[in-house]
Amino acid sequence: MRYIGDGGPLSFDDAWRQLAMLIGHWELRGFGMWAVEEKATGSFVGRVGLHYPAGWPEPEIGWVLARRAWGRGYAHEAATAALGVAFDSLAWNRAISLIAPDNARSIAVAERLGERLERELTLRGRHVALYAIEASEWRRLPR
Repeated sequence: MRYIGDGGPLSFDDAWRQLAMLIGHWELRGFGMWAVEEKATGSFVGRVGLHYPAGWPEPEIGWVLARRAWGRGYAHEAATAALGVAFDSLAWNRAISLIAPDNARSIAVAERLGERLERELTLRGRHVALYAIEASEWRRLPR
């Protein structure tokens, strides 16, 4: 949680609002975050998906995984599938990822997906790096 929100665990009230936003996003936009589970155990390890709340600069691909799932390729595998939905089913022209500039692991995932740093900005009081990829670029990448 160091790079999400205010960097700490969510309070009960904030967790409720986050859950309502995640569910509501599917209802309002028709897309959202998917749960990521380990195939072998069925254990929930995080979420990956598409995100575009009001006030966001552009549609986003995002991921949040439990520490025990880091380094196993889950974020890349799930984000690749999510980008396929974004570009092939939803006809997005591009996708961004908003990442804390010191979050080296997420930056590595973004770059492995083919995203490149475009700029830094402040969004809702937080300094973030905006990584992006065009649909045409993504389609040319080997998978």
